[in-house]
Amino acid sequence: MPTSYLNHYLHIDLNKGEWTPFSLPQEVLTQYVGGKGVGAYLLAQHQDPKAEPFDPSNPLIFIMGPLTGTQAPSMRSGVIFQSPVTRLFTDSYYGGFFGQELRSAGYDGLLITGRAPELSILEIDNDQVALKPAADLRGLDTYEVYEQLRPIYPQKDWRIACIGPAGENLVKFAVIDCDPHRQAGRGGGGAVMGAKNLKAIVVRGTHRIPLADPDAFKVTLRATLATMKDNASLQGFHTGGTAASIPWADVEGLLPTRNFQRGSFEGAAALGDEAQRAKYWDKDTACAACPIACTKDGSIKEGEHAGLKGDALEYESAAMLGSNLEVGDTIDAVCLGLLCDKLGLDTISAGAVLSFACEAVERGVLDADVRFGDAKSLSSMLLDIAHRYGAGDLLAEGVRAAAEKLGGDAPNFAIHVKGLELPAWGPRGAPGMALAYMTADRGGCHQRAFPILYEVGGETWKGQTYERLALEGKAQLLADVQNKLAGLDTMTTCDFARYGITEEQYLDLFAAATGRRIGLDELYQLGERIWNLTRLFNLKAGMVARDEDLPGRFKSEPLADGPAAGHFFTEADIESLRADYYAVRGWDLDGSPKPEKLAALGVEYPGG
Repeated sequence: MPTSYLNHYLHIDLNKGEWTPFSLPQEVLTQYVGGKGVGAYLLAQHQDPKAEPFDPSNPLIFIMGPLTGTQAPSMRSGVIFQSPVTRLFTDSYYGGFFGQELRSAGYDGLLITGRAPELSILEIDNDQVALKPAADLRGLDTYEVYEQLRPIYPQKDWRIACIGPAGENLVKFAVIDCDPHRQAGRGGGGAVMGAKNLKAIVVRGTHRIPLADPDAFKVTLRATLATMKDNASLQGFHTGGTAASIPWADVEGLLPTRNFQRGSFEGAAALGDEAQRAKYWDKDTACAACPIACTKDGSIKEGEHAGLKGDALEYESAAMLGSNLEVGDTIDAVCLGLLCDKLGLDTISAGAVLSFACEAVERGVLDADVRFGDAKSLSSMLLDIAHRYGAGDLLAEGVRAAAEKLGGDAPNFAIHVKGLELPAWGPRGAPGMALAYMTADRGGCHQRAFPILYEVGGETWKGQTYERLALEGKAQLLADVQNKLAGLDTMTTCDFARYGITEEQYLDLFAAATGRRIGLDELYQLGERIWNLTRLFNLKAGMVARDEDLPGRFKSEPLADGPAAGHFFTEADIESLRADYYAVRGWDLDGSPKPEKLAALGVEYPGG
């Protein structure tokens, strides 16, 4: 029977210059489906969790879901690796068209190991694979890479993933830029790619993705698109993008300001969607098969940067490079974001690292020319980080390593969890969000669950409402949402589309595409299975319960503003949240899954 499962993967050994196709046993696909699940399985199978961050044997895995490349709306793709900055399991997702092209070339995933003998381009043309020299691309930023490669690999036929100078220089929070400028941004995948001497991967695919039941798929697709069209949240994403959340976060005291010292910013209006629309946006853009078009392309109309073009600042970038740095000018913030895109830097981590550096300079523990609110010095420091010049070499290691090197009180204002710099949602006014940061499998992350929706946004979960600052009940809420989202990440669904597509609709699309029916309970159990597998990986990598903590600032400094002003976390709060969560998860007091939990889920660690 036809199915959208290709079950065709490609192992690329850069040491030997060899590429070998392989398939996975059916029981692996049954247990882990695709996307995050299969990626986690492959990483556990091929990665030594104790290896050095840039050991050539470490795999870099490009992974897609069984709906990627079909007309199912708003599907994404992922990159799986062990992060060089956290030393934890990491899954980083991106939009655009690159993953769809890989599927059209006939692959559900790439497993890349080894190190090329020279800076190289990996070329995949359906079943033809080649490694080509890329010395002429050395040092180029991502925009320049596309410019150089497009005459050879025109966009109508080829898609490109590349790194900028930050990836070449092994900056621990370098990104992989996926055509067109959609980043696999978190955890340092660009550095892993740079360590493999890969400057770019170019792909051309000409195959169609087969469907188990094309007629049922069309019917379900039409119903899903109709639901999305009528959804107010998705209409809001289309109109204002994620930057429309800036005013709400500011009012609620959730907007990080001055290295998370405050939760609101007097210049917030300059960072939101209305200001960007007036001064920068030109047109709506969308990823493959996406009706939302939440991204906006823009250009700077006047001043010294006139003519500079690129993507809009999404919420995370606007907050981390705007309010968190006390940059209150729209174009200054946009320019910082575009510079990160060119250099190949994660905007979230870059904003956190810069704000840490500004505060360290003010406190006299770092000798560097970088200041809050000064776009020129901030831009200069981004360049130094990407090229590892001066103080930029220290900051390129991330805030945890930089704070440990500086010593003294620096770790207290280094805003990270388990080494991953926090995104732009202050947790002191939302304990569930704090617990989400503490327990996320890849480190401080808001995309594994977003309890703020229920604590502050007024949404209900299974008919239940939640008091904003209460601790009780947050662990069960969090685990449920983590399981749901991990299950959906096996299909690599888009975070924003989830607001307008029900789980049932995703499962109907999956059934029509693959011929396999999954129920809601099975979806949640699938997510729980994956969550326990990634947990085992992280424990083998050396993570311990005390790592699941919050930055010192959130435990010693009350929130200065907003509805939750005065709130902070005590050690007792942290211990209570963590213990409740472990109990809900069926883990022991040290955060290790109990044997009976693993047996019930059928989890066996594939790496031994």
